[in-house]
Amino acid sequence: MIIPVVIILALSLAILGSISLDLLFSQLLFLFFGLIVAVISFRFYYLNHLVLTKLYYLLTLGLLLLPFVFGVVTRGSVRWIQLGNFTIQPSELIKPLLIIIFAGFLSVKHSWSQPIQFIVYGLLVLLPAGLIYFQPDLGSTLVVLAIWLGMLLASDWPWFYPFSLIIAGAAFIPLAIKFLHPYQQQRLLTFLNPYQQAGSSGYQVIQSLVAIGSGGFFGRGLGQGIQLQLQFLPESHTDFIFAALAEELGFVGSCVLILAYFWLLKYLLTLASQAPDKFGYLVVMGSFFMLSFQIIVNLGMNLGILPVTGITLPLASGGGSSLLSVMFCLGLVANIESHHSVKTPLAIK
Repeated sequence: MIIPVVIILALSLAILGSISLDLLFSQLLFLFFGLIVAVISFRFYYLNHLVLTKLYYLLTLGLLLLPFVFGVVTRGSVRWIQLGNFTIQPSELIKPLLIIIFAGFLSVKHSWSQPIQFIVYGLLVLLPAGLIYFQPDLGSTLVVLAIWLGMLLASDWPWFYPFSLIIAGAAFIPLAIKFLHPYQQQRLLTFLNPYQQAGSSGYQVIQSLVAIGSGGFFGRGLGQGIQLQLQFLPESHTDFIFAALAEELGFVGSCVLILAYFWLLKYLLTLASQAPDKFGYLVVMGSFFMLSFQIIVNLGMNLGILPVTGITLPLASGGGSSLLSVMFCLGLVANIESHHSVKTPLAIK
């Protein structure tokens, strides 16, 4: 697991350093703390998390309420909390906690009937997802829902439940669009034809496509990207870092990054099949769904084949909250891997 992670981080630091040395030093600082978080997560026996799930749920709700009280308003959203010179985003930090909470619920046998269990499992995601949505942060809301649904699919529950949700969700989409904020509705319209709003809402996607296309096979070289260095590409260090990388490192650099992600995700699936118990299996699968959903959506919006949702690229995008969240998950996954040969009495079926 270390090799693909190092490759992704190296490419990320190279691009962030090309954008700004301040961004590079800031990300290196976050990476230092991320490594500490990963080591702590690795050293803490993963099954001990089971007895803490209720506390984690209360902590999750508490963290998500903080932006409404102490949050910094940025472009109409209250997703961040200012801590000195840094900001943290609680909706990123709670993702590993939700993975543990969902895995704990799905791995333990309950005395209630299955429909009641399904309702309770739905209620577990309702409050966190609702609080994130009203910040508003549609991207993180979708990530949380993807983790929740993916873990349900990975469990041994009858497929009737997840597929009935998928069908109901598809039927609900036209109504759900009406509840989106105006700028979110505009993003959907822009996705259909970004060139109709080339000077406003379509600007990001168009500049991203120009940056990716102008990179060619080997790229323009670090520090030589026109779209990046002249700041035509918005959010080049976060949401559109893939476009920045594609312009300066080209098709070759983009393929290296994508293959590193493929390597990492394939490793997670292999580890899940070797997990010593159901809880460990579900935690690994939750991490897999979190990473894969974010990677697919971020690359899709950079390429203009998915709407812009503000979802970052794991391990690559600049920012501390996302990096800390992913490093916690990777440390937890490594802990599960270290116990894959240990037969525990908690092999919950």
